[in-house]
Amino acid sequence: MSAITEQLAKIEESITQQCIVSGRLREEITLIAVSKTKPLYMIQEAYTAGQRHFGENRMQELQKKAESLEYNDIQWHMIGTLQTNKIKFIAAHVHWIHSVFKLKQLNEINKRAAQHNRVINVLIQVNISGEPQKGGCEVSEISSLLKHTRTLEHVLVRGFMGMAKFTDDHSEISNSFEQLRGLQQQHLTHHPELTELSMGMSNDYTLALGKGSTMLRIGSSIFGSRT
Repeated sequence: MSAITEQLAKIEESITQQCIVSGRLREEITLIAVSKTKPLYMIQEAYTAGQRHFGENRMQELQKKAESLEYNDIQWHMIGTLQTNKIKFIAAHVHWIHSVFKLKQLNEINKRAAQHNRVINVLIQVNISGEPQKGGCEVSEISSLLKHTRTLEHVLVRGFMGMAKFTDDHSEISNSFEQLRGLQQQHLTHHPELTELSMGMSNDYTLALGKGSTMLRIGSSIFGSRT
């Protein structure tokens, strides 16, 4: 058994146990193996172990990996900062974009997806940590962004993404996740398609699961530290 296979098995067991504690179904959770900076062979090992969702934070790296791997059932997730002028590089490959928080990003995704006759799932990134370097829209901007997505034929908004502050204070992390969960519930009435919550990484995913996360972005606990 390879190290990656072993780590995936440990993460899977941890997620399953946390779902039991939280009274949730394992099927509700999507594990995204964050493969940014990692070589193709590591993705191939994870794929062989059954992993199908992979996350990248650089557009051209996602493009290169998607074009290099001949797996039709991989779901590619763009989780990093979006540069509007580079969306064209991923439009043919990406299935989910987690880091959308500007109208111009939505318009460009729609334009490029249309060129490939595709519909791309997006998550609205909300800045729940209060740290400007993490990006994301303000709470007051959510309604206008959601309203605008209704005009786009090749973009489907599916939920929210957020990153908690990097801290050892579990209550602060939990409060951030609770805030995002509350925003989802607030907007579900008029936007029932907002079923996804992307929150939780290697250091805080168990807390995120307890607060309703449906998508976990886990990298170092699977592949080891970033190169």
